[in-house]
Amino acid sequence: MTRPDTGAATTGTTRPPRLSTLDRFLPVWIGLAMAAGLLLGRWIPGLQGALDAVKAGGISVPIAIGLLVMMYPVLAKVRYDRLDSVTRDRRLLVSSLAINWLVGPAVMFALAWILLPDLPEFRTGLIIVGLARCIAMVIIWNDLACGDREAAAVLVALNSVFQVLAFGLLGWFYLDLLPGWLGLDQSGIDVSAWEIAAMVAVFLGLPLVAGYLTRTLGERARGRAWYEDRFLPRIGPLALYGLLFTIVMLFALQGEAITSNPLDVARIALPLLTYFVLMWGLSMLLGRGIRLSYERSTTLAFTAAGNNFELAIAVAVGVFGVTSGQALAGVVGPLIEVPVLVGLVYVSLWARRFFVGPSPVAPAPDRA
Repeated sequence: MTRPDTGAATTGTTRPPRLSTLDRFLPVWIGLAMAAGLLLGRWIPGLQGALDAVKAGGISVPIAIGLLVMMYPVLAKVRYDRLDSVTRDRRLLVSSLAINWLVGPAVMFALAWILLPDLPEFRTGLIIVGLARCIAMVIIWNDLACGDREAAAVLVALNSVFQVLAFGLLGWFYLDLLPGWLGLDQSGIDVSAWEIAAMVAVFLGLPLVAGYLTRTLGERARGRAWYEDRFLPRIGPLALYGLLFTIVMLFALQGEAITSNPLDVARIALPLLTYFVLMWGLSMLLGRGIRLSYERSTTLAFTAAGNNFELAIAVAVGVFGVTSGQALAGVVGPLIEVPVLVGLVYVSLWARRFFVGPSPVAPAPDRA
């Protein structure tokens, strides 16, 4: 996927960046992919069962392939020699961990209870979505919005570690302990930390290692100029193709459930829409308030607003079944998340004018 031309905009004194022609129509491609997935799942007999049956270690192989293709080009662009400048930014790291693991799950729990008081299955599914912090597509949105690639890589890695350590504990708290205090009738969640670790290793670990080795070996063999000017533009569009393929496969899995229950989808969509916008807006304001640069504020906002719907769907299906309301809520997640976060990419680029100068802790990243 091609990255927007940033020019000299990191100084805050020049015109905002423009998306490439390919990326400018991204909402159109995503809408077509959603429609194609829904139609395939609805009209082709046995397709959902066939896709769901193709698994390796409990992971859907078609979805895994799409994610690997989507993630690799973006992670191959990361300047890994600059990661130390991100880890030194304690304001960014502490803010991200607090927003993702304290604020995010609590906000989703509150929205699910307030807006879906009579639909406990959907409410449970949304809470699972809130617990699954984003480790995949956030890199795409961050890249389109000209966020800090290196910061995104670090924050995604931290979310991956915390996902393994905290998902089960937070699931017990929000699905067992807290609902009991509030008088809600919800079933508990029992998911193995090893299963989560395996999903993280596939969706993030493999493309991260591949991206790091590609940049390291490519620059060593041909130089940085060749790598960034010749190699990256060639593999960049693969990210978009992988994204669209993943969306088609994902929506094909529950196309019939989505098209057969439009009112249920609308009920689930309202708390999701509120959640994504609220988390993004609060994080963006926090970044500006603690004097982060535009690039890192954007990264903070998208890593807070995005969710790992692949993991949420896998957990909901594994615990409650593929036809459950919890699984349907997980599938509706990307239906709402994808267009909303694409829209927030444009809002981010517009909001860039309110940020002046790079982060004080490190020089602005070289976009050449």
